[in-house]
Parts: sequence; structure tokens; C-alpha cells
Amino acid sequence: MLDWSSLLPGTALWALALYLPLSVPLARLDEALAEGPLPEGLRVIVLLLSSVLLAFAVGGITQLALGWALSPSWAASLGLMVVLAGAFWTIASRRDES
Repeated sequence: MLDWSSLLPGTALWALALYLPLSVPLARLDEALAEGPLPEGLRVIVLLLSSVLLAFAVGGITQLALGWALSPSWAASLGLMVVLAGAFWTIASRRDES
């Protein structure tokens, strides 16, 4: 029997790493919700939940695929490296703007 708890840390890391790149295409959903009958507060909640669920779904698929190809621990380590690289590039780009 497969122990799914070993995949959770890597899934969370990949979801964090992929959250911003995946939330950019959700602008179309935001536009569609703006035209709909939902109030502003509910629209923000729907948009936030959909972006988080999308990131976790893609993070889980990424963790499963890399865990199958490499191993779950290597896939989680790679996810951590992607998160840290994203943070590094964010800090570096802010320094260039100053």
C-alpha cells in the first residue's frame, strides 16, 4: 500500500513554486466573474480558491511524475530548489529596479 504522506511536502513545495505562474492565466476567469452576478467579496474568494486548487493539482501531478522518475525525496528537493530560486530571482529583480 502506498503511503501518500510522503508526497505531501513535495506537493506543497511544487504548489508554492507554481502558484504565481499558474495564477496569471486566471485573469480570464476574473474577467468572467466580473461580468457575472457575484458580489465582489464572493468573487475574490472564488478566484483565490480556484488559483490555490489549480496550484495544488498541478503541484501534485508534478510531484507524482518527478517522484516516479526520480524518487519522492528527490522530487521534493527539486521543488525546494525551485522555490528558493524563485525567491532569489525576485529579490535580485527588486535590487535592479532600485
